[in-house]
Amino acid sequence: MATISRKVLKEKLKARYLENLKEHLELCGEEVLRTASGELAIPCVDDDGNDDWIVLTIKSPTGSRDGEPYDGYSVAEDYERKQTEKAEKAAKAAAAKEKKMARDKAEREARAKAKAEHAAKKNEGE
Repeated sequence: MATISRKVLKEKLKARYLENLKEHLELCGEEVLRTASGELAIPCVDDDGNDDWIVLTIKSPTGSRDGEPYDGYSVAEDYERKQTEKAEKAAKAAAAKEKKMARDKAEREARAKAKAEHAAKKNEGE
């Protein structure tokens, strides 16, 4: 009895999920086009009425070249960590920008006040 290769098994799995996804989207009223072996394209319209496309790609990853199998859980954790770091960095940048804007506003106000005081002293002397 011949055994089926891992590659063939992965292709069959990918085809099954691709077909399930296509059927589900069609049941939701979407027009779904098969554009590649693991790809579906959906014509759509954005909020401004512009025609656009959404392309969904289905793949069955094998893992790294060093033989480490793909682990979706660790990839999801890495993604979540990176998103959290990105949000923290953006929050720090926004806080620094707010602080700089407040400092610049205070400097402008101080210069305007000094200029007004100088003009008032000059007018008193005349």
